[in-house]
Amino acid sequence: MEQNREYTIHKYLFALIILCFGFILIFSLIEFFTAFLGATIFYVLSKPALIWMLQKRKWNKNLSAILIILATFFIILLPVTLLVILLFNKISAVVSNPTEIINTFKHFDEVIFSQTGVHIIAANTLSKAQEVASEVLKTVLNQGLGIFSSLIIMYFFLFFMIKNTNRMEAAIIYYLPFKGEKIKRFGKELVAQTFSNAVGIPTIAVMQGLLGFVCYRIAGVNEPGFWGVITGFTSVIPVVGCGVVWLPMAFFQLVTGNYGTGIFILLWGALIMGLMDNVIRFVLAKKMADVHPVITVLGIIMGLKYFGITGLIFGPLLISYFFLLLQIYYLEYQKPVGPPKNKPKQLVPSYMHPLLGIKKQPKEKKKTVE
Repeated sequence: MEQNREYTIHKYLFALIILCFGFILIFSLIEFFTAFLGATIFYVLSKPALIWMLQKRKWNKNLSAILIILATFFIILLPVTLLVILLFNKISAVVSNPTEIINTFKHFDEVIFSQTGVHIIAANTLSKAQEVASEVLKTVLNQGLGIFSSLIIMYFFLFFMIKNTNRMEAAIIYYLPFKGEKIKRFGKELVAQTFSNAVGIPTIAVMQGLLGFVCYRIAGVNEPGFWGVITGFTSVIPVVGCGVVWLPMAFFQLVTGNYGTGIFILLWGALIMGLMDNVIRFVLAKKMADVHPVITVLGIIMGLKYFGITGLIFGPLLISYFFLLLQIYYLEYQKPVGPPKNKPKQLVPSYMHPLLGIKKQPKEKKKTVE
């Protein structure tokens, strides 16, 4: 008895020491978490290509890792970097010389006031907006060097993930606290959540941005490229999406007497851009997980706060991973509390189903005996 008690004390003491060292390591390496998360995303997305290279083409892992790194850079990172640079240059130009944009908003407010008698823009709003934009630009500029170093570290992680893919996946499966079918489900949902947040949402943003650019170019709007990029970024906002850009723009054209341009932007936004959003989601539906809008909103808020611009993807993805683990936990460990014997076990409360991505099962119709 005394020996078992001593063994238990040593076991928990040893576990406590491990946890202390773990927390120290986490806080010491927290600045590299973004790079690690980015490498994990690219590893999950490139896994089919990696299998094809290793098993079908019989290429070695070093060559496969280099090809995947080059592909992710030229196909994904380079275009995104160019778009961010374009947006940064446009906003910096507006902030450094804000007279034109301020006069535009003042004219818009005067037109609305002349027709409705109401000022929609307060006197100090524009100056505050300029100060906020200046602070954002300083923050982005300060993060530029950090993002560059994170990219280098991310590709370092990705290279060794690919090189040691079999050993790494075997270790993950071994240490996961659930086995069998739960591991398969976890892997499938992990790929779906990653694809939805890291591929599906950016794809929709790019397509909406391009459609917005075409619309603004045809309508004769100033700086169509800038507004196209803004439209793409706002498309990640659930429910309202890029309507926060083209709706005020169409309204401005209508109140200033440009009825043809305003109606054209309204029709293009409601029909073309709205239809394209549904088409892309339908095409990607088989691979995209059903991400709840609340998760997206909370993820964007959290992501922008802790990860900067990359938080648009990392934030929703982390919250999706959290709810995925919560779902697996309920299915693996949660014990039902006294359900009737003839009623199926409900491991997850019904109010949690939308957030956990659990779809409602149709009720079985009772067969009537004639």
